[in-house]
Amino acid sequence: MTAATSLHYVVLLPLVSATVLLLWTRIPQALVTAFGIGSVGAAAAVTALVGWNWLQDPQPQLQILWSWVQLESFTPRIALYLDGLSLTMTGVITGVGALIHAYASGYMHDDPHYRQFFAYMNLFVAMMLLLVLGDNLLLLYLGWEGVGLCSYLLIGFWNDDPANGGAARKAFITTRVGDTSMAIGLFLLYRELHTLDIRGLLEVAPLVWSGDSAMPTWIALLLLGGAVGKSAQLPLQAWLPDAMAGPTPVSALIHAATMVTAGVYLIARLNGLYLLAPGALEVVGWVGAVTLLLAGGAALAQTDIKRVLAYSTMSQIGYMFMALGAGAWQAAIFHLMTHAFFKALLFLASGSVILACHHEQDIFRMGGLRRKLPFAFWSFIIGGAALAALPVVTAGFWSKEAILAGAWSGGHHLWWAMGTACAFLTGLYTFRMIFIVFFGGEHAHAHQVDSRRMKVPLSVLMLLSIGGGLISLPLSAVLPAQSGAEGGHLPELVAVAAGLAGIALAWFWYGRSPQSAPVEQGLRAWAKSGWGFDALYDALFVRPLYGLARLNRSDVVDQAYALLMRLLVGLHRGTLRVQTGRLGWYAMAMALGMVLLLGAVRWN
Repeated sequence: MTAATSLHYVVLLPLVSATVLLLWTRIPQALVTAFGIGSVGAAAAVTALVGWNWLQDPQPQLQILWSWVQLESFTPRIALYLDGLSLTMTGVITGVGALIHAYASGYMHDDPHYRQFFAYMNLFVAMMLLLVLGDNLLLLYLGWEGVGLCSYLLIGFWNDDPANGGAARKAFITTRVGDTSMAIGLFLLYRELHTLDIRGLLEVAPLVWSGDSAMPTWIALLLLGGAVGKSAQLPLQAWLPDAMAGPTPVSALIHAATMVTAGVYLIARLNGLYLLAPGALEVVGWVGAVTLLLAGGAALAQTDIKRVLAYSTMSQIGYMFMALGAGAWQAAIFHLMTHAFFKALLFLASGSVILACHHEQDIFRMGGLRRKLPFAFWSFIIGGAALAALPVVTAGFWSKEAILAGAWSGGHHLWWAMGTACAFLTGLYTFRMIFIVFFGGEHAHAHQVDSRRMKVPLSVLMLLSIGGGLISLPLSAVLPAQSGAEGGHLPELVAVAAGLAGIALAWFWYGRSPQSAPVEQGLRAWAKSGWGFDALYDALFVRPLYGLARLNRSDVVDQAYALLMRLLVGLHRGTLRVQTGRLGWYAMAMALGMVLLLGAVRWN
C-alpha cells in the first residue's frame, strides 16, 4: 500500500461510516460502536501505514481521484496531497480523534441518540481530513464548511435545552462571518492568479506580485478573517466558550483535533502567500498575542470547569498564531500537536469528573475528588502540567518554549513578554482549577464512573502528554525555518520561571484552602464575562438587527410583491368585465379597435 494510491481511504472510512449511521436507523448499538470507533481507528491505522511508507521517500505525493467541475479554464480536482504538514495534521486528527471516539462510547452509551452522535462525529473527522488533505483551496473550503456544519450539529446536540441551540447558532453564525471573508479572499486569489491549486498559486504569486502590490496583503487579511473565525481568535472568539454546551467528547474533538486548529493550518499551508504580505503576517502575530493574554485572564475568572478549558484553548491557539506571525512556522505546528494531546486529556478527564458529580460543572461545588477519582486526578495533574509547560517532563514545555524562543529570536520582544505573562497566567488558572476540584473537603455525592473504554484513551493521552514533545515532525521541507539571532537561555529561563510562579501562586491562594478562594467580582466579573465582548456585539449588531426586524415586521419586500399581486388581480377582474358573451358588444369593440388602428396609421 503506497501513499499515492491509498490516501483516499483515510477520508473515505469515516465518511462511509457516517453515511451508514445516518441512513441505517435501526442499527444495533453494538454496531454503532463498531462503525463509529472502528472507522476512525482504521483511518488512523491507514495514516500510520501511509506515513511509514512516505517517510521512506519523503517527497510530496498527489492522488487525483476525479475532476470536480470544468468551467472554461477553471478545472478543480478532487485530489489529495500528502507532505510533511498534511501528514502531521492527519496523524493528529485520526490518532487523537480515535481516542476521543473510544472515550465517547463510554461517555454517551446511554444517550437515546447514540447513533446520530457517532454519525456526526465521524462526519466531523471526515470533513477535517478533507480540509487538510485537499490539494486545492476549493476542496479545502468544502471541508472548511463541512466542519462548520458538523460543529453546529454537535454543539446543539442536546437540543432539548433551547440554550444549547442558541450556542450552536452563535458558533455557526460567528464562523460564517469569517467564512465570508475567506470566500472573498478566494475569489480575489483566483482573479489575480487564475488558480486555486495550492502549490500552483504559491509558485505563481511571487511572479505576479513582484512589485509593491497591496493585493497580497488584502488577500492574506481576508483569509485571516476565515482563520480567526474557525480558530476563535479576536475578534471572532466569542463563540468558543458557549460551544461547551455540547457533550464533553465534542468539546475535546473541537478543541484538540479538529475545528480550532483549522485556522492555524490554513496560514501555515499558505506560508508563501503570507511571506509576500509581511504586514498581514504582523497582524497574525498581534491577533495571537492579544488573544492569548485576554483568554488567559478570562480563564482565571471562570467557575465552570469546561469554560476554563475553553478559554485555555483560545489562549493556546493564540500562541500558535503568535508563532506564525513571528515566522516560527514549525514551532506553531509542533505546539498544535502537543496541545492536541494534553487538551484532549484535560477535556476527557473533565468529562469523568462531570459524570462523577452528576453533571455538575461548577468547580466551587466540587472538592476532594483526588480520593474518589484517582484516575481523573492523575489525568488532570499530567494534562495540567503539560498545559502549564512544566519544564522538561511534559510535551507542552518543548513546544511552548520553542514558540517563545522564536518570538524572542525574531525580534518580537513585546510578543515574547506577552507570551511569558500568559505562561504565568496559565500556571495560575490551571492549578487553580486542579486545587479547587481535587483538594479540600470531599464532594459528598461524587462516585466512580470511569469504565475501561474511558480509561484506556486517557492512559494513552497521559503518555503522549509526557513524551509527545520528543516526536520529530517532518516539516523542514514544507515550512520555512525561522531566521533571526539566537536569544540565549535567559528568555527561556524567564518563561519557565513565570510558569512555575503561576503554579506556586495557585497553591498559595487555592491549594491550602480551596473552598475559601477569592470570589470573582469587579474586574474578575468582567473577565468572567469574556471581557464583555458578548455585550459589545449584542449592542453593535444583535439589538440593532432586532430593532430593524421590529420596524420591518410587515416586511417591505413582501409588501411590494403583495402590491404587484393586487395589481394583477385588479387587471384580471377588469378584463373579466369586458367578457360579457354579447355579440353586439364584441362587434362594437372590434370596430373601435379598427378605428384606433387606422387612426394610429394615419397619424404616423
